[in-house]
Amino acid sequence: MSWPNTRDKLRDVNTLLRLLTSAGPVFVLLLVALLKPELASNWFHATERALARLARHRGLSITLVGLLAFVASATISLLVQMPDPWGHDEFSYLLAADTFAHGRLANPPHPLWIHFESFHILYQPTYASIYPPAQGLMLAVGQVVCGLPIVGVWLSHALACATICWMLMAWMPPRWALLGGLLAVVHPTMLWWSQIYMGGSVAVFGGALLLGALRRVVEQPRPRDVSLMGLGIAVLVNSRLYEGTVLSVMCLGFFLFWFARYRGAGSRVVWPRIAAPLLLVLALTAAWMGYYNWRVTGHPLLPPYILHGSQYGVWPTFLWQHPRPEPTYHHQVMREFYAKLSLVNYEYQRSLAGVASATVKKLRILLEGAFPFHVVGVPLIVLLIPLATMPWLLKDRWMRLAGLICGGFVTALLLVFWTNVHYAAPCAGLIFVLTLQTTRHLRVWRWRGKPCGRFLVRAALLLCAVSLIPTASQLSTLSKRNVWPKERAHLLAELKRDGQRHLVIVRYSPQHRPEPEWVYNEADIDSASVVWAREMDYTQNRKLLDYFKDRRVWLLEADTKPVRLVPYPTPAGL
Repeated sequence: MSWPNTRDKLRDVNTLLRLLTSAGPVFVLLLVALLKPELASNWFHATERALARLARHRGLSITLVGLLAFVASATISLLVQMPDPWGHDEFSYLLAADTFAHGRLANPPHPLWIHFESFHILYQPTYASIYPPAQGLMLAVGQVVCGLPIVGVWLSHALACATICWMLMAWMPPRWALLGGLLAVVHPTMLWWSQIYMGGSVAVFGGALLLGALRRVVEQPRPRDVSLMGLGIAVLVNSRLYEGTVLSVMCLGFFLFWFARYRGAGSRVVWPRIAAPLLLVLALTAAWMGYYNWRVTGHPLLPPYILHGSQYGVWPTFLWQHPRPEPTYHHQVMREFYAKLSLVNYEYQRSLAGVASATVKKLRILLEGAFPFHVVGVPLIVLLIPLATMPWLLKDRWMRLAGLICGGFVTALLLVFWTNVHYAAPCAGLIFVLTLQTTRHLRVWRWRGKPCGRFLVRAALLLCAVSLIPTASQLSTLSKRNVWPKERAHLLAELKRDGQRHLVIVRYSPQHRPEPEWVYNEADIDSASVVWAREMDYTQNRKLLDYFKDRRVWLLEADTKPVRLVPYPTPAGL
């Protein structure tokens, strides 16, 4: 997360302009709702009846939502452009996928690991991603089945949307649950997550599984649903550790409160059948996490992310923490990122005014993720719905619970120095619950006997469906604008095409910024057809060249325009 500068101010102006341009369609729709609320009523009514008939078949509805989500995400990738990794996090997740695809949880450290150091990757005591394994496992599924990790991202998007539909069926009538699942399919933020390797959909899936099972357990306690609660928690803590834990603790707190007050028939008999499956799943989850940590870091209670922070990080995580002493870095670009750029958030939020300004910025990021402003007309309509129906919300105890959990979750996010949209992914299901429930209330609003609310809801939902077109267009624009990922992917493909084995030594200028970063490698470095390494001093470079003496060696001058790839100078010329 970056903080106010000229670019941020321009972005704020653009956001305001998008809001102003969105206001025009909203006022037109409000006018039509007041004057001609029956416009296209027959068409809307026929569509609603078809959805209602389909929603009676719950299994079919869930399956259809999942299939549509997979097709939508795959189509965008295939027609717009296959996504290339570009961010530090994405390469780390791809390393995890490649590691898992080779049947390992971690890789042995390379003897020349200093040349291969890069961001968000552990190099000692093992060579592995620092992130929890769930996202990497989904990418590994795509890599093993189709040879394309992005297929795992499409699958996770399909799972997330289908599970949201299943979750909503416990919170509201089936036709509204089906509608919510279809809206998840075309939601711009979720579609964006389906086109990047660090995703967000896995955490959405875990959160929806937990919330859907929780509501079912309270309505009718069954071992199956309690087990699904545990599975949702397992997915959450293995995808977004902090945020997943926050949501899990709040849901478990409510579950225990209900558990203590439950007075159903045969409640004493029911307790073991409810508690045992949950405790079993949680115990297995804890055992798995301990085993994974042990294989990666050497200690069952030491997650890779924490170990990596102690080796490289200076920045604190929470607002009340202070920076750690600066460690020794082997490369200037690593120091630039970990000891300088990452401290910007801390420096900015050291004062009360800075914390207040940062909090507003974090809330804006989360709000734009939930209600993307590039979809003309949709944000204001969706935002007007909760404001218009808040009194109805407060009368519903389940909606109060949803609002309370959302509020607690957002508060937890604000306690961290930085925020990104995918941090809120575990709570995405509740956003759909609250939005759809308030939409249901708005639908019955009448003015002078006219069904104005019904027309507004129909128009808003239609705009949401049509938003798939501008979303795909925006993804296409971003893809064309971001040139560096294509450069690296093209160069890598060219080197692999000749069938030889290559070593690419990357040279940066003193002014190089940590992004873009060229030095990322496969799980098995020595077997890779192309190895990327950082240029160091003569002695270290000599060791590197001797180790990879059977490879064709190149020098990549990464900061020239365009980048230059030339044969590496002979040792005499170093």
